[in-house]
Amino acid sequence: MTVELLTGNEAIARGAWENGVTVGVGYPGTPSTEILENFARYEGIHAEWAPNEKVALEVGIGASLAGARVLVAMKHVGVNVAADPLMTAAYTGVNGGLVLVSADDPGMHSSQNEQDNRFFARFARIPMLEPADSAEARDMAGLALEISEQFDLPVMLRTTTRVAHSWSFVQLRERVPAVLKEYRKDPQKWLMVPAYGRLRRRALQERLEKMQAYAENTPVNRILPGNGDVGVITSGISYQYVQEVLPGAPVLKLGLTFPLPAGLIRRFAAGVKRILVVEELDPYLEEYIRGLGLSVAGKEFFPASGEFNPALVRRGFAAAGVIAPAAPVTQTAGAPEEALPAAPGRPPVLCPGCPHRGVFYTLHKLKLLVTGDIGCYTLGGLPPLAGMDSCVCMGASIGMAHGAEMADEQRRGRTVAVIGDSTFLHSGITGLLNMVYNGGNGVVLILDNRTTAMTGHQDHPATGKNLMGQPAPAVDLEMLVRALGVGRVAVVDPLDLAAVTETINTELAAAGPSVIIARRPCALLKKESRPPVQVDTAVCTGCKSCLQLSCPAIAVAGKTAAVDPVACTGCGLCVQVCKFGALKTRPEGGEADA
Repeated sequence: MTVELLTGNEAIARGAWENGVTVGVGYPGTPSTEILENFARYEGIHAEWAPNEKVALEVGIGASLAGARVLVAMKHVGVNVAADPLMTAAYTGVNGGLVLVSADDPGMHSSQNEQDNRFFARFARIPMLEPADSAEARDMAGLALEISEQFDLPVMLRTTTRVAHSWSFVQLRERVPAVLKEYRKDPQKWLMVPAYGRLRRRALQERLEKMQAYAENTPVNRILPGNGDVGVITSGISYQYVQEVLPGAPVLKLGLTFPLPAGLIRRFAAGVKRILVVEELDPYLEEYIRGLGLSVAGKEFFPASGEFNPALVRRGFAAAGVIAPAAPVTQTAGAPEEALPAAPGRPPVLCPGCPHRGVFYTLHKLKLLVTGDIGCYTLGGLPPLAGMDSCVCMGASIGMAHGAEMADEQRRGRTVAVIGDSTFLHSGITGLLNMVYNGGNGVVLILDNRTTAMTGHQDHPATGKNLMGQPAPAVDLEMLVRALGVGRVAVVDPLDLAAVTETINTELAAAGPSVIIARRPCALLKKESRPPVQVDTAVCTGCKSCLQLSCPAIAVAGKTAAVDPVACTGCGLCVQVCKFGALKTRPEGGEADA
């Protein structure tokens, strides 16, 4: 058999394909995005990006009802959006196996919160598997499908950023032929009116009791014998850190973490004098084990927030007295007495030529209340642009702008909502509809860069192409917002600062809701051939006004501005900002393009 080095996300896609999944659906979100991107490359399947995670899971439930094996993938906050169908899907159960991937993000590498979705599985009463590496991710994708069909339940496959994006060896297998299970009409199973829902609630409890017995004997929950009186209970990526830091210790590795195996935990506890739980984020395992009446420690030594790593786990074991503290680093012979300086930080910034930059520069200058949203444009809220005041969740910008104006009349004409094209189609439409319906007066800026940029340039319903690379009808945003009842719609080039400023001021002064569509493709998506900006050092005063654009291509060299000709895209924003004409779009003597 072939062995390949795969990321966890690639392994999940491979495991789904090998085990007969024919439908894959989701919404892009780090760290889950590459699952469906890789799944879409296999033959004999259908993969699609849905407008949002709720729709994705509903498509998955429908495909399962019709008899297909299904993979639905999203990041942890996406499960919040999908919670409505998820809670009832546990009642209805499945026909074809249905696996929901929740890719959690400890440390918030690319997320607005750090929620622990292990509690979501318990809340929804669905089984949950947690792989510790790519090989387990592939295996558990198949196991999740088997459990789903055996116990008539959707199954959550929970990963974290480190598992999703780390590589390990995976032994590839041939694809099991996809078999479409027969659909049989059964309203008591699928039609969740209250009378049938009560029956399915009792049936759900019976299925979970069977799952509880399964949890006690499944090989993915196993005791690894070792030496010493301290036993460690762990799961997921934390298992790898425990193995590295405390090799040879008795370990209970849990791969099925809902329902948890109470009997197996008690047997493990009986063989050691002390139990430590090593788990990222909340004390999910620790609280359950303590509820069994067992003495256990965890969060007093290991933090309840942030991503773990071997050094952190080592410090936790040292604090617990299990190992000696790490020896302090000593000065090596011949080394300088002073410690080397820390590497300079590299905060994220909008790319050179980003079409969003001019919008946030303008919003900052106008001193407006700007309610923002999720996407790479969220970086427009960071200094020195500082053009956004809030960011809560996908689609919140429009509802928040409307709420602010409803609460304070003085905010009318001084508040705008900013949202990306993909995010608007994800969950901004209903917010705009609400603003129109309830007599709002807000201005909504849709930053239309023709892609879902933050997660790696995925297509969406307004780009004209789907996940399979096929042509697709493209939503006309102007027509869409007019259909929602918006009477005032303007389209502007975000690289034209004067036009952006004039349009925003005009719409703020107008009565009723309005939408401004700032349209220009992402600078990384469509490379435009423009010469880099030149600096006339004889004219530059060193005022640093151009630095307020937060463009990575602009710096200060000595007392004047300097432009990196490799990074500069020639977008011309800095030329418009410079009051002294020191920045030019062509070399001195050439024709200026400002």
